[in-house]
Amino acid sequence: RFISKIEEVLNDWKLIGISSGKPLEKGIYTTGTWEEKSDEISFADFKFSVTHHYLVQEPSDRDGKEEPAEDALPLPMQDLLCMNNDFPPRAHCLVRWYGLREFVVIAPAANNDAVLSESKCNLLLSSVSIALGNTGCQVPLFVQIHQKWRRMYVGECQGPGVRTDFEMVHLRKVPNQYTHLSGLLDIFKSKIGCPLMPLPPVSMAIRLTYVLQDWQQYFWPQQPPDIDALVGGEVGGLEFGKLPFGACEDPISELHLATTWPHLTEGIIVDNDVYSDLDPIQAPQWSVRIRKADNPQCLLGDFLNEFFKLCRRKESTDEILGRSAFEEDGKEVADITHALSKLTEPAPVPIHKLSVTNMVHSAKKKIRKHRGVDESPLNNEVLNTILLFLFPDAAEKLADGVESGTSPSSGNNPPPENEDYNLFSQFKSAPSDSLTYKLALCLCMINFYHGGVKGVAHLWQEFVLEMRYRWENNYLIPGLANGPPDLRCCLLHQKLQMLNCCIERKKARDEGKRGSVSDRSPGGSSGDAGKGADHSGDNSKETDKEKEVGKSWESWSDSEEEFFECLSDTEDLKGNGQENGKKGGTKEGSKEPVNLKPEGRLHPHGKLTLLHPGEPLYIPITQEPAPMTEDLLEEQSEVLAKLGTSAEGAHLRARMQSACLLSDMESFKAANPGCCLEDFVRWYSPRDYIEEEVVDEKGNVVIKGELSARMKIPSNMWVEAWETAKPVPARRQKRLFDDTREAEKVLHYLAVQKPADLARHLLSCIIHAAVLKVKEEEVLEDISSVKKIIKQIISHSSKVLRFPNPEDKKLEEIIAQIMSVEAIIARARSLKAKFGVEKCENEEEKEDLQRFVNCLLEQPEVSVLGAGRGPAGSVIHKLFVNAQRVSAMPPLDEELRRSGSSDERRLNTGTVPDFPPPTGREVILRTTVPRPAPYSKPLPQRMYSVLTKEDFRLAGAFSSDTTFF
Repeated sequence: RFISKIEEVLNDWKLIGISSGKPLEKGIYTTGTWEEKSDEISFADFKFSVTHHYLVQEPSDRDGKEEPAEDALPLPMQDLLCMNNDFPPRAHCLVRWYGLREFVVIAPAANNDAVLSESKCNLLLSSVSIALGNTGCQVPLFVQIHQKWRRMYVGECQGPGVRTDFEMVHLRKVPNQYTHLSGLLDIFKSKIGCPLMPLPPVSMAIRLTYVLQDWQQYFWPQQPPDIDALVGGEVGGLEFGKLPFGACEDPISELHLATTWPHLTEGIIVDNDVYSDLDPIQAPQWSVRIRKADNPQCLLGDFLNEFFKLCRRKESTDEILGRSAFEEDGKEVADITHALSKLTEPAPVPIHKLSVTNMVHSAKKKIRKHRGVDESPLNNEVLNTILLFLFPDAAEKLADGVESGTSPSSGNNPPPENEDYNLFSQFKSAPSDSLTYKLALCLCMINFYHGGVKGVAHLWQEFVLEMRYRWENNYLIPGLANGPPDLRCCLLHQKLQMLNCCIERKKARDEGKRGSVSDRSPGGSSGDAGKGADHSGDNSKETDKEKEVGKSWESWSDSEEEFFECLSDTEDLKGNGQENGKKGGTKEGSKEPVNLKPEGRLHPHGKLTLLHPGEPLYIPITQEPAPMTEDLLEEQSEVLAKLGTSAEGAHLRARMQSACLLSDMESFKAANPGCCLEDFVRWYSPRDYIEEEVVDEKGNVVIKGELSARMKIPSNMWVEAWETAKPVPARRQKRLFDDTREAEKVLHYLAVQKPADLARHLLSCIIHAAVLKVKEEEVLEDISSVKKIIKQIISHSSKVLRFPNPEDKKLEEIIAQIMSVEAIIARARSLKAKFGVEKCENEEEKEDLQRFVNCLLEQPEVSVLGAGRGPAGSVIHKLFVNAQRVSAMPPLDEELRRSGSSDERRLNTGTVPDFPPPTGREVILRTTVPRPAPYSKPLPQRMYSVLTKEDFRLAGAFSSDTTFF
């Protein structure tokens, strides 16, 4: 049954019949693609896996050639003699030992199973032999015996009248007579047992491998940053707002030099137990591979990992720093309603003077009070440095005593138009010159160097106090773009922008109250400053508006809650969200005398007149819709969705959504006395006003307009709203956007963030910063494979980070990718230092070395041009010589005692060899002889031997003619 199962698998895989293929090209085993397919069969209840390994080749065009000759040797036997692919750097062990291009392996399916007894082994071999005979398959079949780690295989290959047996010896201790060539030749010859005398010559390929572990003369260039220097703003090249980069230890542990004699004939070279001709310097081929340190410790990777660990912490800021730091002398202001009532009390929270020393607010005293300890997590110097870095405008305010209107906040810089800058919208982080981004970097650094999670909690607390201070004193937050929250950024960034919007509104209101309206430029400090400054109709009504504002202040109610001076006075009505129809393109403001009754006019519409009085239709000054952050938008849409589809629900939903509409209607009525709903619709939603040409009684063609069908639905929302709307100009309406309430909401939101939430919010900024850092470092090295990986990281991250709460596993993958790039760049630098690429005077040699270093990073093994005499070869030779000298030096204390010792003498006479003894010796012996009788067909014989410190292996493939045996 077992035999028939093997045959079935071979049939399925179409491995039956004569194998054909072209002779192998040089190096194809490394550059070509290897594939494998597997199946499972069982012998009684013992499971085996059968795997077919093969090199993918272009189908050879057989049409032009005659069919292979009757008695041609099977392809695997021809491969045994092919010398083009000896010692492939990366291949299955059977490929290295026997040089085969395809073979099938039958191995126990379970990892811990093994075929140990000789009888079982023979049973398997005989089954394989019969299966091969029955099917006429010419692909070699191997059976794996003994424990898996020993990689012991026996196998067979059959062809017409010929058979090759694959046998193996694996020993831990090497018999002394087989450590050199002459001993191996003896085994080979006795194993062939060829009756012919003299034997045909044996051809040999030899490879000796030398390992260099000692790079002592090159200290690893990167010192870990000096933590104490951080306060000065710099640490060994590490400043605030910059991520560190590079490996703390050498990322390359060993260099392996393989010296190869690819083609020697027996008798040319002597290598026995007393003398050897094999001198590595004379070897015709050198190739080098490097062994990378496993997971070298890299600074950027450590930073990212530590910050990521922060995401998993559970404690709140209060738990970390002791009782709530936001308490005011025992009274708790956790509840927002308290906070609001507190704000309306006549005596507000005491305001601290803004100066660098005072920026470290009362938080410290509270921390001390509650912890009873004198030391807070961050010392003052570090904290001041960070706060100044985050709020550069504080220093200028200090100097002026009052806020200078032109605080150079980095947010106002025009964003650089390059893809790196715009990464934030893909990663949902924040622009790289924004406050949020800087804050992320500072928290990351504090987490790593200054007291971990406690430091983070402390800085965050200071940050929240600073936000409240700025809100209460109308200081804009620096480093944020103007305008409503940018939904492409992370939520925390949106919240800070929202707070800035509130501060702007409040500031504008307070300035208005002082009557200093005239100081304001047309754009004020409102959202998109200057957007409205180019209306032609502006100036005509600007003076008018001031008079109006001036006279009506006294009549205003004191309650800030009720009324406010609308900021969009001089702005284009940009954001009503509805179709503003023709209003955008019509700004030829005709300077007409202004009637005193209408209030809150922006400028005439230009084309439209009111239907009944026939006066020009004026565009009113309207309130801007309230800015929203994404969580508010979500909340709102959830509430609207929950109202359901009932008539009542629909009505409620419409009312909620029509607050903005109502406000605009009131403004319109105030600006256009005597107007009707049709006038409003023509301006606000022209598509809902249908005009058609009709012929009146007198036969004239006149244009008659009417409202659209949806406007005529009974109890329509628009009609209802129009009826309830009173003519009130925008500045006297109830605010659509209650900045006081919104600001308190934001401040509360910030105050309750735990360090873990904070880390989650800012992780996208940190990944963004890490990607920029890696890109910047890669540009210096210019490694093509790294460019590819960085592209992958960016596309991977933009998929993962776009969604709220990405999975930890995916985030870990991104961090691992960034770390792998860092390690590659560190390796490139290490190799450059070791091969002295920078020091090389000769331009041509320098390029050669640079190319060599780049290849070492990307290929498993690199051949050295000019072997031991080329530019790279001579560097490698020097490295080995230096390492040998160092290892031959006796330790200093012993030196005094044994000044006349043999070691010493050997040093003085300069007999230290250039190279250490080889770590590995590999030899391939090949010949073609008739076996088993002198009149048999001459067939290929091959033996591979490898000898390392604790391992000796012989792998032989011996062919015999089976025609008469």
